[in-house]
Amino acid sequence: MEAPLYPEFPLEPPTPPCDSSAFWVGPRYLAGDDGQLYATVADALNRLGWTNLTVVRGRQEPDEAPQDRQVLRSTVLHISSDTLRWAQWVLADEPFLLGELPVAWQVSAREDTSSPLAAWSAYFTPDVPGETVADFLVALDARDQPAVPLGGPELVLNAVTAHGWLRDIDHPRAGATDPMFTTCVGLGEVPPLIQDGDPHTLTAAHETGPAGWQVWAEPALGTPYLWAASFSASVPHDLVAAFAASLSSTAPVLRRVLPESTKDRLLRAPAG
Repeated sequence: MEAPLYPEFPLEPPTPPCDSSAFWVGPRYLAGDDGQLYATVADALNRLGWTNLTVVRGRQEPDEAPQDRQVLRSTVLHISSDTLRWAQWVLADEPFLLGELPVAWQVSAREDTSSPLAAWSAYFTPDVPGETVADFLVALDARDQPAVPLGGPELVLNAVTAHGWLRDIDHPRAGATDPMFTTCVGLGEVPPLIQDGDPHTLTAAHETGPAGWQVWAEPALGTPYLWAASFSASVPHDLVAAFAASLSSTAPVLRRVLPESTKDRLLRAPAG
């Protein structure tokens, strides 16, 4: 007998309804994930040659016959060939909330194979455009040393301002927003439960630790987030810049399912 840990968060996203209508839409940061965040990212990892496996956990009640034991499907894990980087689809397991949304993908990297601990981690909720997570992973895969810092915060800000985003008036060296003021990228306080290998991130309640990049889409002020992404303090800036460049790209993306909260803001053209 097999049962999910959290039935409301399936192991893989459901297939969108059969609909021949598809659109090229923009801007991509408001386009959602088309209900295909797992498939889009997993396909990219397969093309990169990462190995994937399903971590399975079981549960057996007292006096329960072996054949009645419940198998609880947990995370799907993708590992690079050098085992220095990995990505987990955690939505079906025990996702914690980021911006009141459950985390779907967690990506981590370590300095070398002698340590089992991640040097940094990045987190993405549903409706983060799958193309942006895939581009982040392609950049990660291309790095020989995925945990070594490269460049500074300006890499991230330059990536989005090159596509027309505006620097934060109050914090021009640490933040930027899209021209519609719906989506923000900022270098600031890291939310709880974000894992990082730097011991300086372990601070007391009254202390401020190293800042990490936080990115989110809020379709209208005071409304629920469409999606959120969090990068721990030690994620190299050039990798965050790859995510930011993809997110702010003016190239349209193909969608069949549009988010209810942003579909009126999207430009669309029939595909095919």
